[in-house]
Amino acid sequence: MPTGTRVPTVPITELEQSEFCAPDSLQTRPLEEELSANVRWQRLPRSYMRMSAEELDERIAAAKARLGTDLVILGHHYQRDEIIKFADFRGDSFKLSQQAASRGEARYIVFCGVHFMAETADILSGEEQQVILPNITAGCSMADMAPSDDVHDCWEDLSQVVGEERLIPITYMNSTAAVKAMCGHNEGIVCTSSNAEAAFRWALQRGRRIVFFPDQHLGRNTGLKLGIPLEEMVVWNPFKSLGGLTPERIRGARLILWQGHCSVHTRFRVQQIQQARARHPGVHIVVHPECTMEVVQAADDNGSTEKIVRVVSQAPPGSIWGIGTEINLVNRLARENPDKTIFCLDPVVCPCSTMYRIHPAYLAWVLEELLEGRVVNRITVDPETRRYARVALERMLQVT
Repeated sequence: MPTGTRVPTVPITELEQSEFCAPDSLQTRPLEEELSANVRWQRLPRSYMRMSAEELDERIAAAKARLGTDLVILGHHYQRDEIIKFADFRGDSFKLSQQAASRGEARYIVFCGVHFMAETADILSGEEQQVILPNITAGCSMADMAPSDDVHDCWEDLSQVVGEERLIPITYMNSTAAVKAMCGHNEGIVCTSSNAEAAFRWALQRGRRIVFFPDQHLGRNTGLKLGIPLEEMVVWNPFKSLGGLTPERIRGARLILWQGHCSVHTRFRVQQIQQARARHPGVHIVVHPECTMEVVQAADDNGSTEKIVRVVSQAPPGSIWGIGTEINLVNRLARENPDKTIFCLDPVVCPCSTMYRIHPAYLAWVLEELLEGRVVNRITVDPETRRYARVALERMLQVT
């Protein structure tokens, strides 16, 4: 279907984000109660939906013990504490996938994260290993904003405009395996928020022009760090003919940004930083580079979840930190660093809605199914997609 003929749609995961926002705090309740949120959930046997937090804890711990070294549980930084405490490893998406790949003895990799992360784990793990996503509806609104058909249309249109001039595709880790494979097939690369600058430098050594999927804010912030001026950046709107751009505008651009964003990180505002500085003299502000350009520039520092954890954990006692990233991570940092003042810049508690779908009931269910010899919610990537996505991921490893 030609670019510009699709009906514009907002990913359901984006529309559902506000349903998880709360005025004060988050507290895990029996799944049956959480199902009252106006979102999609994977249905479970009713017995799991009614279990208390205490019963779920006991059953998860018992199942994990019985599965032993056959099992490895991965927990992303943005998961609830009730999930993180059972994780063998915790970290960002790529770090967790690397750790999964290093655990060759584990038959089952239970990835407590979102769909694209489980796909990456499947790509990097051994063929005999099976990757499981506890809740099949745990997607990612940002990844959903870049469907592979739209991305391929964009690539074809851009290739026709720039002709023989080399165009280098880069996709953020927060994208589907199909988009990663497109980059691998077209001499491109994958990046994370921690190595985006290295990936951009790698690309600019091979071509004058980058097209970056799917987060425009990480792309713009990275381009600015490398000295690419705003006038040499354009945003590709997948719902408009030729991305809403003219051929001349495309040819004059060095960085073409896909019109995507993170539902959590775009909640942060410059006004929140100003209010934090007024309330807490001497506060250090650190935000994720998925935040808007204005927020990143108003902060003292920015970086990946791994960098935020490192910077705050290594800070001197008594220091004050206002953080612009997902609330579960911020709350965990505050508990693990009681000698510092740590708070989230956003006064409204809004967890990542798709990460939050990994309720303990789902973890208990998939583990107990394994004990019965049944693998549920297995995530697999087809061989062709796996092959080219792995090429792009391995290029990323070479520049890290």
